[in-house]
This record gives sequence, structure tokens and C-alpha cells, in this order.
Amino acid sequence: MRRDGAVSCLDRWGRSVTDLLATLQELEHLGVGFVSLTEALDLTTPAGRAMAGLLAVFAEFEREILRERVRAGLAQARQNGQRLGRPLTAALHAERVRRLHRAGTSKSAIARRLQIGRTSVRRILAAKEQ
Repeated sequence: MRRDGAVSCLDRWGRSVTDLLATLQELEHLGVGFVSLTEALDLTTPAGRAMAGLLAVFAEFEREILRERVRAGLAQARQNGQRLGRPLTAALHAERVRRLHRAGTSKSAIARRLQIGRTSVRRILAAKEQ
């Protein structure tokens, strides 16, 4: 455990087997040995490197399964007609933005009054011009 209370896990480091192996080779080339105290794993030994490789394989597998589930869930949501992405909060104010701008209100003041971002105000006004 680190001083800030966070736990560092070797499986987070090894999300990609290729990346883990490359990092281990680079550490070995630099003459650095890695020992994980939380997992009681000494990567300077052949058994430790084999175990790290196995952990990395399972971590990568877990990530791929999660990715597949997320994609399937998004596809299901689309199929059920759900709108994905951020809500159209600023677009709901488009007419008020244009009206305030025509009345001479600054873009920053419009953003503050409607509680939307200045970039959203500029985007709405730019869309009007096109």
C-alpha cells in the first residue's frame, strides 16, 4: 500500500501482456529487479516472471470480456431506441441564446445566465451562421 492509501496492483500494470513483457525487458536491461510486496511476487526469478505473465493474461482476458459486455449493452440500448451520449442540455437553450445575442448580451453573460458553457454558446451561434 502506498502512503496515500491507494493499493498498487500488478494486474493493473499487466493489462496488456505485450506491454508487461516489454516493461520487464526494459527493467532487466537497466539492471533493475522488480519485487511486488503486495502480491509477494519476485519478478527477478523465472517463476515470478511466469506468474506475472499469467496474471497479465488473465487481466487482459478480463478487460476483453468487459469490453464485449459494454459493446453488447450499447448495441442493445441502441436497438431499444435509447439515445446514447451526453444530454443535449445546451441545445435546448438554442433559441434563448440567439434571442439574447440579438439583444446585445455578451456570450459570457449568456452562458452565465443560462448556466451553460461559453463554448456551447459559441457553437450554437456559429451553427446559426452556417
